[in-house]
Amino acid sequence: MPTFQFEARDTMGNPIEDVIEAQTEDEALATIRQMGYFVTRISVKKGRGGAEKKGGKKKRGFSIGGASSKVMTTFTRQLAILQDAGLPILRSLRILEQQSKGGALKVALGDVCDEIESGSTLSEAMAKSPKIFSRLYINMIKAGEAGGALELILQRLADFMERGQEIRRKVKGALIYPVIVVMVAVGILTFIMLKIVPAFAEMFAEFEFELPKMTVMLINISNKTVMYWYLIPSIPFSIWLSVKLLRKFRAGRMAWDLFIMRLPIFGGLVEKNIMARTTRTLGTLVSSGVPILEALSITKETSNNGMFERMYGKITEAIREGETIAKPMRIHSRPPFHPLCLAIWITVGCAPILFALAVAELVNMQTLPIAAAGAAVGAGWYLITMKKPIAEEMVVNMVDVGEETGELDTMLYKVADYFDDEVRTMTDGLMKLMEPLMIVFLGGAVGFIVIALFLPLVALIQNLT
Repeated sequence: MPTFQFEARDTMGNPIEDVIEAQTEDEALATIRQMGYFVTRISVKKGRGGAEKKGGKKKRGFSIGGASSKVMTTFTRQLAILQDAGLPILRSLRILEQQSKGGALKVALGDVCDEIESGSTLSEAMAKSPKIFSRLYINMIKAGEAGGALELILQRLADFMERGQEIRRKVKGALIYPVIVVMVAVGILTFIMLKIVPAFAEMFAEFEFELPKMTVMLINISNKTVMYWYLIPSIPFSIWLSVKLLRKFRAGRMAWDLFIMRLPIFGGLVEKNIMARTTRTLGTLVSSGVPILEALSITKETSNNGMFERMYGKITEAIREGETIAKPMRIHSRPPFHPLCLAIWITVGCAPILFALAVAELVNMQTLPIAAAGAAVGAGWYLITMKKPIAEEMVVNMVDVGEETGELDTMLYKVADYFDDEVRTMTDGLMKLMEPLMIVFLGGAVGFIVIALFLPLVALIQNLT
């Protein structure tokens, strides 16, 4: 007869650890409940040859990668509900494993169940599937196990993940419209340059008369598009690849992240979104009982931004030396001068101008000062915004008050809520702003093409008359 090892709490809330013999897990649960205990964990007792399971571990399908944030959010909420209903953790995981569709999460849940049946705790079992369960996830589970409040921690974790999912959905929704409009516009303009303009250029060449400068510029752009059409997809891909390679290095990662946060409009949205996510992460970890140094280390890893990683790293070092959070946050929230970031801003200021002049065949000594002016504007913008702190004074003051009153987690939640509202407001404003900007861009491009094609037609009609 199998022997089950269980952990439970009596009517007074005192922890109980014992073993019981039963034919099945359900029979063992019924017997334990009759004894007046509330079961928190139950597993087959590990014997000499390992866990007492027939045939060993089940063979499971092979999966690549991890699970999406949406899937993990749904799983966490369901697990929190099952735990709140009083089901043992192993049975809850088995139910969710059966309900899960084939994929990385289903495989990981099967492995977690096997580890728990072998005597491991939930956090130890999840730690063996790092691609599915993040360090933040595992540490919060560990804190819940240590404090005997796993269902409460799971509810907090589900709330945290749902809030992050909502913000990501909002930001992605705001970016879908301009991205689609730009892609359609590029497709239409490319078709015009490849098919329509060359037909007009052949017609104008037959009449052998001097074309207006706008028309000459349009024909030059069309000829370059026909000759170098492969640059249209390759340039965005090259930029994406360059950014990926740049962020592989610590200095390049910090330079690019600082460049993104200093962009007009978009930079503020990115910065506020990261501040909301990191403060909510830190607040959730602190309220769950995770040690502050471990919580700061996890927050640093999950920020996914070089400047925020630097700030939280400096705060961690200061706390080890006996400081509070607020003082090093105020000092290290101001980014230092970064020459690589300055180089990126100079490149962004002059490269598009040089590219446009090259396409229009207007690169000469008279037009080079225009590119130099663009580079100067980019460098000037960086130097002006360089010392702007990534953590506002309001954030530092609220953290300071939270430390003095012992309500750090509450203050961090308030900061996160404030910046979440700011992100929503900026996103809504951005969506309203992008619509007229897209209309102006398309109207200007189409208007330039129409005027450039019709000017020689009008001159031709006048000459024929």
